[in-house]
Amino acid sequence: MSKVYVFPGQGSQKIGMGEELFEKYADLVAQADEILGYSIKELCLEGPAEKLSQTQYTQPALYIVNALSYYNQLDEDSEKPAYVAGHSLGEYNALLAAEVFDFATGLKLVVKRGEIMSKVEGGGMAAVLGMSADDIKATVANAGLDKVDVANFNSPKQTVLSGMKEDIVNAESAFKDAGAKRYIVLPVSGAFHSRYMEGPQEEFKAFADQFTFNAPTIPVISNINATEYDSADVLNTVAAQISSSVRWVETIQYIKSKGDFEFMELGPGKVLTSLIKQIG
Repeated sequence: MSKVYVFPGQGSQKIGMGEELFEKYADLVAQADEILGYSIKELCLEGPAEKLSQTQYTQPALYIVNALSYYNQLDEDSEKPAYVAGHSLGEYNALLAAEVFDFATGLKLVVKRGEIMSKVEGGGMAAVLGMSADDIKATVANAGLDKVDVANFNSPKQTVLSGMKEDIVNAESAFKDAGAKRYIVLPVSGAFHSRYMEGPQEEFKAFADQFTFNAPTIPVISNINATEYDSADVLNTVAAQISSSVRWVETIQYIKSKGDFEFMELGPGKVLTSLIKQIG
């Protein structure tokens, strides 16, 4: 059975991640340390957890551990996967796997992305559990929540909202009244994957424009349109991802429509594995 490799994003980080990989890929770790200006092994294994959870550190740390997990998988099975995809930050690892850029270029992009996103303040996000995407959209419309965007379509019963912190907090009652099982305000300071990230998106695009992007050697399914990357539009697509919804449900449905595949999550944890099981 052909494989699909998927790579997790923020939220999957944990102290101890990558422990079995840092020595095996010492050359890449040294390259990463030079780019970062600090020891990625020390951060991942010793923390502190509060630092590892800060966006500007989380994103490069996950990118590196995801990448080393991918190279380790290649050492065990050299056959290329049929498709690759990643959730938000994880999409950079999918692009790396498809040879759109090399390890160092991807890390430089992710470092800049994390720096830009970490500077955004005043925003908030909330996970809505137990409601379909259609019911969530209807609630947004019916309750006049026109300042709230849908950030992540994670599974049929898990969706994440994004907006200004006050609007996110105030929206809870509308979703509880509409039947949400849980409404969880997330510990973030930015309205990620929403219209409020358009400024940071332009800053990131200006930075990314200095790099050359190759055509994918493996089909990469994009977060923003849930179909294969257009090799002529990589720059615009990676930039737009910052302010666009992560259409994970449709991404997995697209891949499943192409055949019967074994999904493998490469990176810390099994968040995506759990979500994929919920997606028909």
